[in-house]
Amino acid sequence: MSFFHDAKAALHSFTADIKQELNIIEGAIENEIHSHTHLNKACHNLHMHTRDNRFHSFAPARRGNDAKWFVDGCGYFWAVSVALEEAQESIWILDWWLSPELYLRRPPSQNEQYRLDRMLQAAAERGVKVNIIVYKEVSAILTLCSEHTKKALEALHPNIAVFRHPDHSLSGQVVESEILSGIKNFSLKSLKLANVGDDALHALYGVNNDIILYWAHHEKLCLIDGKIAFMGGLDMCFGRWDTNSHPSVDVHPTDVNLTVFPGQDYNNARIYDFEDVTKYMDNKLDRTKNARMGWSDLSMCLQGPVVEDLRAHFVQRWNFIYNEKYDVQNDQRYHALTLACTDIPDGYYHPDGKNVRLAPVERDLDPEDPELASSEHRGLGGMGSRAGGYYDRLRDGVHDGIGHISRHRNLGRDAGFHEPTSGMGIQLVRSCTRWSHGVSTEHSIANAYIGVIRNSRHFIYIENQFFITATSDAQHPVRNKIGAAIVERCVRAYQNGEKYKVIVCMPSVPAFAGDLHADDSLGTRAIMEYQYFSIYRGGHSIMEAIEQAGVPDAKQYIRFYNLRSYDRINVGQAIKKVEEESGVQYKDARMEHDDLVGAGYDGQGYGTGAAPGQANPEYDAYQQAGSQVLDESKYDSVAPCYTDGVPSIKDIPWSGTEEEEMEAFVSEELYIHTKLLIADDRIVICGSANLNDRSQLGYHDSEIAVVIEDPSTIDSIMDGQPFQASRYAASLRRQIFRKHLGLLPHQDYTKPDANFMPINKDPNIYDWGSAADFLVRDPMSREFGNLWNVTAQANTEVFAKAFHCVPANNVRNWKDYEDFFSKYFVGNGKEGEEKVEPKYAYGHVVKEEFPGGVVELKEWLGRVRGNLVEMPLRFMDGVDFAKSGLKLNALTDEVYT
Repeated sequence: MSFFHDAKAALHSFTADIKQELNIIEGAIENEIHSHTHLNKACHNLHMHTRDNRFHSFAPARRGNDAKWFVDGCGYFWAVSVALEEAQESIWILDWWLSPELYLRRPPSQNEQYRLDRMLQAAAERGVKVNIIVYKEVSAILTLCSEHTKKALEALHPNIAVFRHPDHSLSGQVVESEILSGIKNFSLKSLKLANVGDDALHALYGVNNDIILYWAHHEKLCLIDGKIAFMGGLDMCFGRWDTNSHPSVDVHPTDVNLTVFPGQDYNNARIYDFEDVTKYMDNKLDRTKNARMGWSDLSMCLQGPVVEDLRAHFVQRWNFIYNEKYDVQNDQRYHALTLACTDIPDGYYHPDGKNVRLAPVERDLDPEDPELASSEHRGLGGMGSRAGGYYDRLRDGVHDGIGHISRHRNLGRDAGFHEPTSGMGIQLVRSCTRWSHGVSTEHSIANAYIGVIRNSRHFIYIENQFFITATSDAQHPVRNKIGAAIVERCVRAYQNGEKYKVIVCMPSVPAFAGDLHADDSLGTRAIMEYQYFSIYRGGHSIMEAIEQAGVPDAKQYIRFYNLRSYDRINVGQAIKKVEEESGVQYKDARMEHDDLVGAGYDGQGYGTGAAPGQANPEYDAYQQAGSQVLDESKYDSVAPCYTDGVPSIKDIPWSGTEEEEMEAFVSEELYIHTKLLIADDRIVICGSANLNDRSQLGYHDSEIAVVIEDPSTIDSIMDGQPFQASRYAASLRRQIFRKHLGLLPHQDYTKPDANFMPINKDPNIYDWGSAADFLVRDPMSREFGNLWNVTAQANTEVFAKAFHCVPANNVRNWKDYEDFFSKYFVGNGKEGEEKVEPKYAYGHVVKEEFPGGVVELKEWLGRVRGNLVEMPLRFMDGVDFAKSGLKLNALTDEVYT
């Protein structure tokens, strides 16, 4: 009997008995009627203090702002480095994961002063106060090592203070260690339901008001001097820095100083995740054999009145955590934060960050209190009138200001305060509740998504790391009804004879390691099945619900896509020559390089002893030999070949044999981490929130996002007709579409332009009217639809043939999976027997497909443009995909959704 079979047996009775208990625990939240989870129902009495703000956010819509987009991490992190270097008073950071050793500029060997911890230390030494909040992970489940983040940064200077939150124990009252140990080791034989108290079950399931086990602080925010803000999807951590070209290799045969991704920053979560980021030498990903996973993401830089709201959000969080756990510590660096009157010119917040309210302030809300009755708001059936506001005016061609101003905005205003009359309209929305923020549940991000979708006229573009949503209550345990809003809008378009389109880009596989058929990939399969049930199968999905409403073909209105890349590892004759001449292996020289630039935790790195100012024999010998060798391959990465204006892969030379070149090509999904919605080229929602229950419900993960409406318009085309588009929304959408289609030039990370600068330096630059811009100008045109879908189809065909990548539409069951994927890339061997190694390393070319050798392969790869591929909606639709392994669903439904 296998280990997992024994674990399954051990859990069977436990999960059956606990299911009823968990339902009881959830009851308090289930009984709350929220508009984003209950169709056409009035919201529970939890929002009285925000009832006058659009989307029921704690913050009103603000005008007079500037915003700048950063597509991918290269330009974004450069801009952050500029702002950190110029900070004079304060740096406030809120992150899910923060890696002190992260390099904000690349390559590290030429930018050593731009390592994050060094920049924060330099700022602190200038007198800047640095306040950081990081998510305190469940150490048995995640290895973000927030403890290292705190210790490493606070050791640099007393001006740096780091909070970790939340705690995951009830001061020893909960048997958390036993529960977590059992989950981690899949053995709960010693755990009896009768011996676990209510508090333990609450903590285990993640619904206790005081203790939260699974939910996370997920915001990504950096505030500089209270004047400019950076926010969006990018944490300042390993694995996030990337360029628009998304190179997935990093071998430089003649010069290791060109290394771009040192140490664990070279990562592929589909092969080996960050198992323990403190054990630097345990980075098992061999960059001479494996590709990294590219990271597609989006963040922004903001300035203007909305920064006031972001400051208030940070101060609220900081003071909530301080009062909860740090005020009793005798450390002078820890103290509550306050907002100066100059920070709140309109008097919207108290100095402690809390909202000025008409209603009684900071009291427990009693559902029976008759004063709360007026706080109810409508969901899908009644949000329309409030969801538009400024957006309604803008889309009708009126762009002279925000129409919806909260009734209590005049409270406490200085006599000399004047509302800005120009600039972008931006509103901060968020997901938070008592455990995360010390406030009543707020789900204004979900409200914004639903409202903007309902009011969109032409199209919506969604790019998100996850896509788990419901069209009805039949899809329990999924609660958020963003999917229902999409269905309603598509059906309405069909009934009204309107042309309407929804485009969704999302990852093909969640970023978790392991073969999808393995027992330890249950969580990955569960997430994928929830996503497929949200999209295309199960009887209540979006596409099924659209067709059940009478639409003949849902694909006429909504389609789904993934991203994928290929590259070539430069391990030809040049690297062999340098190794022979130097007597040093490339790996050993590169490890010394990584230690030289200090890319490891606590300055230890690989433990080679290499350091600046001394002889480093292996590094020195390799570099000396490398300077004498000519690399005829010329390209250390061929990722630019599917961008605009770069030679075809067919014309790129190779300094080795054809067989070696064939083995050097690799492919991996380009991981989408973006959290974005664009409607009608006029409104943008962007932030940290995924499209799932964890991010949207409000009482799970904490999140922030902004709703951006730019009154500055450009002449455009929509469905063949003249159209006034928002400059910000249109430029962002076109930039992203061009990247996915291979219509952007290669991005050189050593040559910064205006798009590498923060908003107070330069606005976004975009080449309006160029040939490539013209191709993506009208997202509703037949020509664009053909370009988009033909590109996705062609790319999908090439990747399937060359790399047999999964998911794939021709893989409908586990037999198909074995024939198409496993027999090439998954080793086998029964328990107790010697394992048979796979025929090919994961992600490499299936040579049988190319009898003409590497020349034929490069002919096929030359057809790839950009990274866009079709999402295989028929993948594994013939089996019970998620539940064929260990059944943990009774405990983990909430976590996966």
